[in-house]
Amino acid sequence: MGVADRRQREKEQRKTGIIDAAECLFFSRNYEEVSMEEIAREVELNKATIYLYFENKEALYAAVVLRGVAILKEKFSACREQKAQGIVKVALMGQAYYRFSQEYPQYLRLIHFYGTERFSKENPCTAEIGKGYGTCRLLLQDAIREGIDDGTIRADLDPFLASMYLMISFMGILSMENKWKLVIEAEGFSSGQFTQEFFRFILPAISTHEKSHAMDAKDFASFGFSLTGPVEPEKKNQKNA
Repeated sequence: MGVADRRQREKEQRKTGIIDAAECLFFSRNYEEVSMEEIAREVELNKATIYLYFENKEALYAAVVLRGVAILKEKFSACREQKAQGIVKVALMGQAYYRFSQEYPQYLRLIHFYGTERFSKENPCTAEIGKGYGTCRLLLQDAIREGIDDGTIRADLDPFLASMYLMISFMGILSMENKWKLVIEAEGFSSGQFTQEFFRFILPAISTHEKSHAMDAKDFASFGFSLTGPVEPEKKNQKNA
């Protein structure tokens, strides 16, 4: 390995170390509570060195967000590659988003916060983050189009609009404010049950009505999709009995 290659590798390792340190701090506290000075101390560099790699704290935060988006994109890609009907892939992508929220809750929190008006649209990473999320939506759109072609999804749906409805629904459910979770829990449901019921609600809405292609969520189990049984009315209303 030549000198130039070694220096480049050291530079990349230092950059990764900076992102690792920032990630730990952003995961443990809110964005406003973390300073570049703290990040520099964590990685044992002076603040001036940090600025050689990242223009500001926002750019460093975006670099962490990109890690989360990359994981989500990998999950969607894995669903897209399944040898299954289009509607099954759609269900798997919805489940993948949910599992991402369970496995990487801090990444999800950072991703959603980055989407607020707090961050500059001029940040170079914004376009890359948008492209990553856009890729997830495009994968979902392709699955919907496949479902229309193979007869498992209604032919009167526009793939683009349907993918937008679903992505916005996934994002909304998984970034739900705590006050709404309390309302749901007050009625005897858990947040997990609420999410599972979304699949039971949305899948029939997009499924074809042709008997020859009709599918039920139970048919998706062999592809790794799991759905709990419907909540019994007496269980739901137990508190009011």
